[in-house]
Amino acid sequence: MYPAELVKPMREDLTKVGFLELHTEEAVDAAIAKEGTTLVVVNSVCGCAAANARPGAKMSLQNAKKPDHIVTVFAGVDREAVDTARSYMIPFPPSSPSMALFKNGELVHMLERHHIEGRPAELIAENLVDAYNEHC
Repeated sequence: MYPAELVKPMREDLTKVGFLELHTEEAVDAAIAKEGTTLVVVNSVCGCAAANARPGAKMSLQNAKKPDHIVTVFAGVDREAVDTARSYMIPFPPSSPSMALFKNGELVHMLERHHIEGRPAELIAENLVDAYNEHC
């Protein structure tokens, strides 16, 4: 587990733009079960989360079409919530950071760490925007 003071600014990077933090299994279940589209960002302390994932996720929300709900869980901190979120992302192996788009509870788009690491935030945003335009 990472210290709260270390992850606080990393959490706020997403919550300040409207992402809802999920800390429990029940909260994740409820979020994914919601009608419409839900983007789940598995946040992380790694450099690619800071340089690529979080900025890409935020940029993607400038699109005309976007998810109805945006939520986040934090790997290495909220274990129960992360494990539950990842259980909805099967068959994809656990990775962080990662992003998943759900439509009416069904996984319709997935970005794994290897899609994020080493790629500019703009490319990640473009990938998400394409998914929003198709599913939202």
